[in-house]
Amino acid sequence: MIERLSVLYELQLIDDQLDELEELRGDLPSAVNELTSQIDTLQQQVEDKEAEKKKSLSKRKENDNEVDRLKTNLKKFKSQLYQVRNNKEYDALTKEIDHSEEQINKLDAESVALEDLIQKLKNEINELEPQIDTLQKDLKEKETELKQIIKANEREEAKLLDKREKVAVKVKKPDYNTYMRIRKALNGKAVVTINRSACSGCHNVVPPQRQIEIRQSKRIFSCESCGRILVSTEIADDVKKKLGL
Repeated sequence: MIERLSVLYELQLIDDQLDELEELRGDLPSAVNELTSQIDTLQQQVEDKEAEKKKSLSKRKENDNEVDRLKTNLKKFKSQLYQVRNNKEYDALTKEIDHSEEQINKLDAESVALEDLIQKLKNEINELEPQIDTLQKDLKEKETELKQIIKANEREEAKLLDKREKVAVKVKKPDYNTYMRIRKALNGKAVVTINRSACSGCHNVVPPQRQIEIRQSKRIFSCESCGRILVSTEIADDVKKKLGL
């Protein structure tokens, strides 16, 4: 049982050191992720607006072509007015002329609206692109800073990760699962010692009888207040000595 408790505490101490290296990075990882997300969102907006602009340009071109066709027909219909032989032909031609003029006016109005939309989209894209450039510049700076921090500590981190892997395989699977669950829930601290008769994790007093049982190291005990695993100071000191801490 002493060995079982010792490897748990050793794992905790190694994770503490890894957490310290992680803390050196500060909010840079989250800042990089946030900037990347913002850039992706803005770039998607630009792509969507570019696609809408392209579609609008294509539709306006179709309208222009259709207007040209209608104007050609309109000219033909008007010239035919002078060649009609009866009221029926005259009425048919004037109906075609009215319809063509109505369609031309409708398409012209639609093209004006499309032109306004295209200009609006251009303006919006022109506003977004400098924002993207600024964010990309910020992202590059923070990525460079983060890489420098990682680079400065990568050897130590690799050494600790290797050590952690070797220690983790010694931990019983149920113990490891419990350890990781507590660690995730309680800000990284899953295994702690008793300091001045209190749990060093939550600082709540541990009953005297429980303190005696913990020193005997015959089973795994958890803090009744926070749920962290408690080990004796003797085990803690031995593990620290082993790790050179």
